[in-house]
Amino acid sequence: MSYILNIETATKNCSVALAKEGKTILCKEIAEEGYSHAERLHVFIEEIISEANIALKDLAAIAVSQGPGSYTGLRIGVSAAKGLCYALDVPLIAVDTLRTLASKVVVTDGLIVPMIDARRMEVYCAIFSASLEKKREVLAEIITENSFEEIQETVYFVGDCNEKCKSVLTKDNFVFLDAIKYPSANEMSTLSFDKYKISDTVDVAYFEPYYLKDFLITTSKK
Repeated sequence: MSYILNIETATKNCSVALAKEGKTILCKEIAEEGYSHAERLHVFIEEIISEANIALKDLAAIAVSQGPGSYTGLRIGVSAAKGLCYALDVPLIAVDTLRTLASKVVVTDGLIVPMIDARRMEVYCAIFSASLEKKREVLAEIITENSFEEIQETVYFVGDCNEKCKSVLTKDNFVFLDAIKYPSANEMSTLSFDKYKISDTVDVAYFEPYYLKDFLITTSKK
């Protein structure tokens, strides 16, 4: 049996799920304003392993949300995942945070735009088809009334940016799914297992979260 522990800490949601053959069997998570990841994460891991009546040595791999997202949240999740991989000598799987968020949407057509709050009107976002094919790579961008205006299909927006974006994204084909706010380890289960089956893993020693903000550094004008 392939047990994979999935860790999602890229946003305010601290989430851990245990999956068997790609199916979630236990998930614990909590979203708090104060970012309680450091206090909650290891407790969730211990509780899930205990409640599933397995041992850590039964894990075939550890999967972690790779970002983009909160710098602190990502560091906590990746540090925990790396520590487990080293101790258990199992592979590390990195899962795209925005793909995880997009996978919470169940539609048959249109496009899905998962967004994670950055600051002010800035968001981290990507564009996926209804079948989760990535149509546009991840960007950090400022949302304006002209954002996504070239898209004629129905666009489903999800994430923790919906409230601030509604005032500027007002086209008739824009749909905001407010119930879907944060990515969860629950949806990582299928994604991480798909990667596990083809040995799509990352180097435990050198893997770093995808902060994305690194791409926004510019030189000052003189």
